[in-house]
Amino acid sequence: MTPSPRPVYDLAVIGAGIIGLAHAYVAARLGKRVVVIERSVRANGASIRNFGFVTVTGQARGQSWRLASRTRDVWAEIAPQADIAVEHTGLLLTLRRPEAVAVADAFLQTEMAAGCDLLDGAAFRKLHPQIAAPDSLGALRSTRDLRVESRTALPKLAAWLEAEMGVAFLNATAAYSAQPPEIATSRGLVAAGACVVCPGDDFATLYPERIAAYQVQRCRLSMLRLAAPGFAWPASVMSDLSLTRYEGYAALPQAEALRARLKVEQATHLAHGVHLIAVQSADGSLVVGDSHHYGDQPWPFAPAEAEAMILDEFENATGLAPPPVVERWTGDYATAPDRTFFIDAPDPAVRLVMVTSGTGASTAFGIAETTLSDLFQTPGDTAP
Repeated sequence: MTPSPRPVYDLAVIGAGIIGLAHAYVAARLGKRVVVIERSVRANGASIRNFGFVTVTGQARGQSWRLASRTRDVWAEIAPQADIAVEHTGLLLTLRRPEAVAVADAFLQTEMAAGCDLLDGAAFRKLHPQIAAPDSLGALRSTRDLRVESRTALPKLAAWLEAEMGVAFLNATAAYSAQPPEIATSRGLVAAGACVVCPGDDFATLYPERIAAYQVQRCRLSMLRLAAPGFAWPASVMSDLSLTRYEGYAALPQAEALRARLKVEQATHLAHGVHLIAVQSADGSLVVGDSHHYGDQPWPFAPAEAEAMILDEFENATGLAPPPVVERWTGDYATAPDRTFFIDAPDPAVRLVMVTSGTGASTAFGIAETTLSDLFQTPGDTAP
């Protein structure tokens, strides 16, 4: 009996987090035969341990903002096809200090402010009395952002890619080397003409020397799920602290005065890398975070003080006493000092792709189009 011929793919994607799935989608849309190789049984890393907040507003000016804008549009297009619910849309960034209002005003003068406006304190309290703190000076409002539930969206996206886009999946399969036309895995050789490696926070298995050249470290974040507050959350909510973390705001000259004030008034929050994102799930519960601790391998022990600071900022920003905590988790993602992502070419047929800013859900599809336009020589954005 003649054995069945070994499948030959145009592209092997190593890693089934959101970056890997985005590359699989873009390649399949280009008509490529795609296989995704994933070491875990199911998505279990940073791609599901997050807010599912697809953030355009506040992304770093230039290419990152453009890629986020494109990614948001792709999410909006494919979510209904993949049965992924958009839980809510928009952003309300609450403003409690005059220095924060100045940053918001400056942001509104940039090209990144499409779909944004500024609510003063009276308008904010009138429109959203349930989350407008008594000392609120207003809110930066955006219509561009959206939110999905990552822990269900990722499996649904993978299932849709397999069923409707013809993408093959090899889960619980470790990739040992990526040297097209052969990819060595724990299930044997996989034949593919090209390969995209999306390692997440695995810096040691494939191309460790290339990753090390970017001075990549890990960031550990802490997140919480709070019981339902009893009303519909109007949008994703952020606060003054976010204006000094998201580069689209933080790089503006007006952010310096806010940063100086926060160092005096919220030094402990800054020490734990705390800023606020609060989003709502379909069951009414809130996903709230987060903190940031950095190192070559941050300890797995999350300090209680960081959680206290997250809940403190939630109350500061919204005027609400935090509902009970019903779930806690940590996540690790890659971070680098001078870039939000990189696309490296260790071989003409291989691309190594890593997001180094915790913005994978917000930039993945735009990055994938950039990667594959280069790899397959099709029109697209230019990688950094």
